[in-house]
Amino acid sequence: MELVYVISGLAVGFTVGLTGVGGGSLMTPILLWLGINPATAVGTDLLYAAITKAGGVVVHQRNRNIDWKVTGLLASGSLPAALLTVLALHILKPDVAILNAIITHALGFALLLTASAIIFKKRLMALIQKHAGHWLNLPAAKLGKATVLTGIALGIIVTLSSIGAGALGTLALFLLYPLLPTSRLVGTEIAHAVPLTAIAGLGHAGLGHVDWWTLVSLLTGSLPGIWLGSHLTHHAPDRILRPCLAVMLAMVGGKLIM
Repeated sequence: MELVYVISGLAVGFTVGLTGVGGGSLMTPILLWLGINPATAVGTDLLYAAITKAGGVVVHQRNRNIDWKVTGLLASGSLPAALLTVLALHILKPDVAILNAIITHALGFALLLTASAIIFKKRLMALIQKHAGHWLNLPAAKLGKATVLTGIALGIIVTLSSIGAGALGTLALFLLYPLLPTSRLVGTEIAHAVPLTAIAGLGHAGLGHVDWWTLVSLLTGSLPGIWLGSHLTHHAPDRILRPCLAVMLAMVGGKLIM
């Protein structure tokens, strides 16, 4: 077992537990930096995310923090989108260099979106809460369609980059359901992220884009890291941690795109 992967998993798990964001946003760039090709990095990280977040579903369900109706609407868009994206990769069978270029640019784009979501999340939340009445007047049918369309976008982004199910998913839910309690937003996002990342990850595995030994090493470090970070989250200077994380993600994202 490679110690460097165990340590990487520990560091990312600790960050996720501490800040609530940064799983795929940190893990995939780290895997790239360690020399793993983009396609394999994305596939490995998707299954890593599915396994690490599965435990969160159990906890949030016990606390009744999951809105299964909203989860179902998101999944009705994201899961078919993920399957179709993987199917397109299977059918087209692009050149490895071309595929890596596509994934690298998708990864950079997703990182920039995630960084923006982290930086402006509080401002967006304050703005939406101020004008929440307008959203409450939106017909249920239109709100449902908007949720499904959001799921489609997340399905494509997450399948190509392994990023977005966390920060972008939570922010999207808040934009659509501004009066939903934060605990239910987080629980619903996690419940949606598990099947999405699992399906996308298994699709990449079918393409040979998963390094199973690396996955085991990452999980060995990340599970205790998440536990430790979660217990220290109330003592962390959030106003410092989140901007630093966002700046780092933006720098990596910009470099990947350029």
